[in-house]
Amino acid sequence: MGYIPLFLTIGGACLLFFLTVRNTMLGKLSLQKELFSKLALAHPELGLILGQISDPDQIMKQWKSKEASKQISSEALELIRELKVNKFQYNQLIKKAPYNWVAKISGLQPI
Repeated sequence: MGYIPLFLTIGGACLLFFLTVRNTMLGKLSLQKELFSKLALAHPELGLILGQISDPDQIMKQWKSKEASKQISSEALELIRELKVNKFQYNQLIKKAPYNWVAKISGLQPI
């Protein structure tokens, strides 16, 4: 009888940890999609598909090959930087020990 509150407390703490980490990871994924959508809407000449996530380095290569004569705007560079930072943070979070368990249970993959 004395162990029931202990088990409930530990179970509740594990559940709260799981929900918090999952919410953080889903937030980073939605931020990645939102930044990508902003970039796609601001520069339709790149031919980016809305709702997809792509590698920011590939976007820069594609942009440099198509727009060799034009200067890349500072707003676009800032969006690409944010994409890179968010991708790096998300992938580093998934690599760590307790967080990769949450990602595996939730079915989340690296970007």
